[in-house]
Amino acid sequence: MARMTHQDHRIQNTGATSPEALALEDLVSEADAEELQDLARRYAISAPRHLIDLIDKGAESDPIALQIVPSLQELITTNDERVDPIGDHTHSPLKGLVHRYPDRVLLKVHSACAMYCRFCFRREMVGPGGDMMTDTDITEALDYIRKHTEIWEVILTGGDPMMLSARRISTFLDALDCIEHVKVVRFHTRLPVAAPERVTEDLSAALANRRATVYVAVHSNHAREFSEEALAACQRLTDVGIPLVGQTVLLKGINDNAEMLADLFRTMVEARIMPYYLHHPDLAPGTSHFRVSIETGQALMKQLRGRISGLAIPTYILDIPGGYGKVPVGPSYISDSEDGALEIQDINGQSHIYQPQKSNAL
Repeated sequence: MARMTHQDHRIQNTGATSPEALALEDLVSEADAEELQDLARRYAISAPRHLIDLIDKGAESDPIALQIVPSLQELITTNDERVDPIGDHTHSPLKGLVHRYPDRVLLKVHSACAMYCRFCFRREMVGPGGDMMTDTDITEALDYIRKHTEIWEVILTGGDPMMLSARRISTFLDALDCIEHVKVVRFHTRLPVAAPERVTEDLSAALANRRATVYVAVHSNHAREFSEEALAACQRLTDVGIPLVGQTVLLKGINDNAEMLADLFRTMVEARIMPYYLHHPDLAPGTSHFRVSIETGQALMKQLRGRISGLAIPTYILDIPGGYGKVPVGPSYISDSEDGALEIQDINGQSHIYQPQKSNAL
């Protein structure tokens, strides 16, 4: 195979999907590109053109580069890491369908992403040529949803479900609209910030005016991801009435300080995105260099409380390894005091005694 030249790569202008292409973008050295070949055979690489153009290549550790440029640290696997860290397979009665919670199911309808996050909890399952749901798989999943009338919400994920064409998305939503007990459909996506040009008016129209309420969860980890193009992509969705919620992963060296998180969450709210979850990083293989302690996360949440509007504060959660579900792990502000009173800590760290009203019930 002929070696790609710098000119060839620039003509393609689609981003970088290999260590060699990353070297041509000056994101890794040629020597590092050679060493990353083994990693590339295991984990997919995609650094979209839009995000590459946002990287400050003069910075020692740019927060966008850290999310999309692979590192040899990813070859280090710790004893606590798992191929399926949140237990998708444990709760998967059909291919691509996960039924962990009674009133909602998750469908992994697409295996590809516009970008492959280096901390992805499904990194062993996604990528080009991944195990996508076939038309038959989708038909069986829809039959399952029809039979389980307790299912109120269907969550589309992958990969990135918004990588599908507007026509495919419209067809899928048409089918879900015919299932009366499905009231909410949620898309989880990186597209508005990773490849905003793909959030077209046709795609937005495919989501709009549905019987079921459609939500879009936008995954972003740093305020700099919200370029003018990304903000315009979000507006194309909100302009047709699609409510947006935000998901963020707490990542060492990227957003693990209160000022960065405050900046991100305020930016989300200004873009009409309600911050929803701050995820504690999952135990995916090769991601230990991104993880912080839960105590660090709790301390950050305490710093945010009172510093920024309640509109901008997400729930800090841990997805319990093994498939046991998500639980809030935010800080506590309440403890027992004497005589049945409670000790309450305020936003400045000062303690106050609160005496609950005693019940007169017999």
